[in-house]
Amino acid sequence: MSKPGSRPYLFTRTIDSFLTGLSDAFAFTVRFFKEAFLPPFHVREIINQSFEIGLKSLSLITVTGFIIGLVFTKQSRPSLEDFGATSWLPSLIGIAIIRALGPLVTALICAGKVGSSIGAEIGSMKVTEQIEAMEVSAINPFKYLVTTRVLATTLTIPILSLYCVCVGLYGSYINVHFEEATGIISFYQNAFSSVSFLDIYTSVIKSVVFGFTIGVVGCYKGYNATQGTRGVGMAANKAVIVSMFLIFLEEMVIVQVMNWFRHF
Repeated sequence: MSKPGSRPYLFTRTIDSFLTGLSDAFAFTVRFFKEAFLPPFHVREIINQSFEIGLKSLSLITVTGFIIGLVFTKQSRPSLEDFGATSWLPSLIGIAIIRALGPLVTALICAGKVGSSIGAEIGSMKVTEQIEAMEVSAINPFKYLVTTRVLATTLTIPILSLYCVCVGLYGSYINVHFEEATGIISFYQNAFSSVSFLDIYTSVIKSVVFGFTIGVVGCYKGYNATQGTRGVGMAANKAVIVSMFLIFLEEMVIVQVMNWFRHF
C-alpha cells in the first residue's frame, strides 16, 4: 500500500481528482440541459448577456478578423504566383476563412474575453456567498446564472463568427484590390465559387459547439470556485485554458467528421 507523499500515492490522487472533476463536469452539463427546458425562462437575462458578450468581443474581433484576412492573403500570394494560380487567391481565402479561420479565431477570442469574464463573475458571486443568498430568496441560481450565460454564448458566438468571416473577407479584398484592382463583386463571386453548403454548415456547427463549450466551462469553473479572491482568479484562468484546449480538440474532431461526409 502506497504511503502519503510517495509517488504512486500522488499519481493515484491525481487520477482520482481528474476523474472526479470529469464526473462533476458531466453532471453540471446534464443539469444545464434539464434546466434549459424547464420554466421559468429568463429571456431578458439571456438578451442582456448576449448583448454583453457581443459588445465585449466586437472590437477585438473586428481588428483581428480584418488583419487575418489581409495578412493571410498577402502571405498566400507568393506561393500561388509560383504556380501561376493567382486567380485562385479569392477562392483559397474564402474556403480558409469560412471553413476554419473565422469560427476558430472567434472562439479563441471569446474564450479569452468572455470565458474569463464569466468565470470571474460567477466565481466572485460564489466566494462572497451571493449564490447562497439567491437560494434563500427562492431564486434558482443555476438557472439564472448558468443557463442564461450558456445559452447566450451558444447563440451569440455563431453571429460573431459570421461577422468575423465578413470582416476577414473584406480585409482580403483590400489586399487583392490594391494588388490587382479587382472589383468587390468579382472578388466575392470568386471567393464563394468554391464554397459549398457543407462548408457553411460546418462553420455554423463549429461556432455553436465552441460557444456552448465556452459558456459551460466558464460557468463550471466559476460556480465551483473556492479559496476566496485567489479562487476567483484561478477560476478565470482555468476557464480560458480549458476552453481553448477543448476548442482545438473539437476543431479536430468536427473537421474529421465533416471530411467523412465529403466522401459520400
